[in-house]
Amino acid sequence: MPEGPELHLASQFVNEACRALVFGGCVEKSSVSRNPEVPFESSAYRISASARGKELRLILSPLPGAQPQQEPLALVFRFGMSGSFQLVPREELPRHAHLRFYTAPPGPRLALCFVDIRRFGRWDLGGKWQPGRGPCVLQEYQQFRENVLRNLADKAFDRPICEALLDQRFFNGIGNYLRAEILYRLKIPPFEKARSVLEALQQHRPSPELTLSQKIRTKLQNPDLLELCHSVPKEVVQLGRKSRKKKSKATQLSPEDRVEDALPPSKAPSRTRRAKRDLPKRTATQRPEGTSLQQDPEAPTVPKKGRRKGRQAASGHCRPRKVKADIPSLEPEGTSAS
Repeated sequence: MPEGPELHLASQFVNEACRALVFGGCVEKSSVSRNPEVPFESSAYRISASARGKELRLILSPLPGAQPQQEPLALVFRFGMSGSFQLVPREELPRHAHLRFYTAPPGPRLALCFVDIRRFGRWDLGGKWQPGRGPCVLQEYQQFRENVLRNLADKAFDRPICEALLDQRFFNGIGNYLRAEILYRLKIPPFEKARSVLEALQQHRPSPELTLSQKIRTKLQNPDLLELCHSVPKEVVQLGRKSRKKKSKATQLSPEDRVEDALPPSKAPSRTRRAKRDLPKRTATQRPEGTSLQQDPEAPTVPKKGRRKGRQAASGHCRPRKVKADIPSLEPEGTSAS
């Protein structure tokens, strides 16, 4: 399920992919989606995005002189279990593209699509963040920390810490895999009462004798639960950026390499076979030195097994050999036959 880091990466993808694109026409919704229609039409507009916790805001901004004249429109998306944004050619729409924004000519016709296989994702018109959600653990850390410690009397903290971490009123952006990683790093039992875990953070105060660099070093070496709620999602975002860079480098391959990568492993020629294929064919007289059977004159010759002397070997007809059953030795182990 997409969580705070994935929503943040999705907003970065939209901004990077659509920065130089101009969109035009109507916003198209699939017939099977139960989400509201998007009443927006413009001859030329741009798309930008921002994220907060588990929500993403998409802003459609008409360009000067675009027709018909209208104000920018904002949509707020929640990805559910399988939501994502993809930029694809207009003729190659994904099967589950439930909301589509098309680019305007000239240039290649593209479509920015909100793809959601399970259809749990939602979008709302107006651009307001969902009421009741707390500050973002990734981008509003100080407000997030104060909101949790100020409301420890709430009934939400009567529950186990593994359940409280999923309450978006206080941990906006934390989901299943993030809470598991955070609790594992701190060795906190998942069914420990949330209030007993978090009340200790209220009493913890750094020593006033420490310098600023020492306080920062102490926090980095011994982060508490709320600090990990900020730093672990940040790690995920950084990993997502690196993987995206690797994918972009992978696309800069030669046409031959792309064809070989597209083949299944059994059909893709290996480097060794390619090297052998490029070498000239050798004849029997071009055998390299050292490959003769008489390389070592002092090496004893090994007689070939299975040959019968006499007429039987010459005629090629051999009698079947009588096979004697192996008789196990009756001598105890460790003694030699004399």
